[in-house]
Amino acid sequence: QVQLVESGGGLVQAGGSLRLSCAASGRTFSSYTMGWFRQAPGKDREFVAAINWDSGRTYHANSVKGRFTISRDNAKNTVYLQMNSLKPEDTAVYYCANNDRAYYTSYFLGATYNYWGQGTQVTVSS
Repeated sequence: QVQLVESGGGLVQAGGSLRLSCAASGRTFSSYTMGWFRQAPGKDREFVAAINWDSGRTYHANSVKGRFTISRDNAKNTVYLQMNSLKPEDTAVYYCANNDRAYYTSYFLGATYNYWGQGTQVTVSS
């Protein structure tokens, strides 16, 4: 079993920055893709960013491109989301997710991922 634990959320003013971390643990941990999703109150969950665990290739949603950056530390089994120039519309619960199945390649779909963290709240005040 794989556990994902997010940290780093909090309250920040518009224009500020936060860095989210997601630590993966478990004897059987492996990954093809790790991703970040978010869900704001009353809205559907949406894709934020993803990273290929082996190649390091990254993908970012248009809404965060140029402001957010996903990265990973393979040795620590940890993925990060650096969030800069935060806006009130970035307010949401942010979830980390892992996919360890080789043929699930649609990184922007929640259904691709078979492990999820509990989420961390990010609130951006105006």
